[in-house]
Amino acid sequence: MKILSVDYGDVRTGLAACDKSELLASPLTVIKEENAKKCALKICGYAESENAELIVVGYPKNMDGSAGERAEKCERFSKLLSQLSGLPVELWDERQTTVSAHNYLNETNVRGKKRKEVVDAVAAVIILEGYLAYRKNHLPL
Repeated sequence: MKILSVDYGDVRTGLAACDKSELLASPLTVIKEENAKKCALKICGYAESENAELIVVGYPKNMDGSAGERAEKCERFSKLLSQLSGLPVELWDERQTTVSAHNYLNETNVRGKKRKEVVDAVAAVIILEGYLAYRKNHLPL
């Protein structure tokens, strides 16, 4: 199944997608849009062009597992995305993904403007990789 993942942010939103076999997650783009509805509509366009059947939105819970203000914003955004796209949208715990993305970019020596442009897409890949690993280990064949 083709799955699109979203690392939703107030200014930049990272997107990643996997292949139909759910083996490889790849970065797609970073959308620079502060308006939630406009951002969701742009994501719908990517979902359509990628033939996505499911959208996974990163759900940034607090370290204690509670849902803070940012998580609630992502919940609202995922509902909007579901309404506009007509696709199922799932929330996926994304604690520490942006930290992991920064660590990865440190290891690959990506710096400055280039780093700012890709970190959200890398975070979306990490979200999708976690979700795909879960599906592989928890869904019937």
